Amino acid sequence: MAEENRSLAAEFILEGFSDHPKMKAALFVVFLLIYVITLLGNVGIIVLIQADPRLHTSMYFFLSSLSVVDICFSSVVAPRTLMNFLSEKRTISFTGCTGQTFFYIVFVTTECFLLAVMAYDRYVAICNPLLYSTIMTRRQCVQFVVGSYLGGILNAIIQMAFIVRLPFCGSNIINHFFCDVPPLLALSCASTYMNEMILFSLAGIIELTTVTTILVSYIFISCAILRIRSAAVVIPMLNPLIYSLRNQEVKGALSRVVERITVRV
Repeated sequence: MAEENRSLAAEFILEGFSDHPKMKAALFVVFLLIYVITLLGNVGIIVLIQADPRLHTSMYFFLSSLSVVDICFSSVVAPRTLMNFLSEKRTISFTGCTGQTFFYIVFVTTECFLLAVMAYDRYVAICNPLLYSTIMTRRQCVQFVVGSYLGGILNAIIQMAFIVRLPFCGSNIINHFFCDVPPLLALSCASTYMNEMILFSLAGIIELTTVTTILVSYIFISCAILRIRSAAVVIPMLNPLIYSLRNQEVKGALSRVVERITVRV
């Protein structure tokens, strides 16, 4: 019980990048600019899509959802990192660290699923344009987004359920600038074999599923585009054969022209 209490009450120290004052100041400016640009860019996309009714389509709905995830993902990591650049004490509580790790997993996983959904959306739009409005209804789009979030939350719950049970009775220095699963596992004074198996299994399943969906979707899209280009070149070439030489009147006219040329020769 004492060991469990010590692990729950522990504070961690985020090692960060550098302790040099000038380097910390420069990194603070760089991270702040990146964070502000990320926020402004994604907020701008959301506002633009909401303001223009012509952009109220499934593609832009997914794009605005992705922008929301990017804002949340950046806000999980950036504020704490910026505070650490300005503070000499770079500590974070056990609860704060596990909370940051939880939401980091949620939004990273959600973004992976959303990117796969967006690839599928483009596949349907290009390869099945006549069925696009039937397949990608507003309700279906909402279900895809909600499913992406649920997948991220489920992954985070499973990961954190095993992490919070680990004892942290050794070093409390996290070799990273924010809390993540691998740095936390490295600090545990108990076996992390099960955690590592779960981490790699879930990450492998998610990456395999999303990357395969993206690759297959864009392979079909590329094939569809190549077929369109080939048709644009080949069909005009075959039109005289299809629509003229199979016509009896055209055949008769062609034979008369050939006879005239033969007589003259």
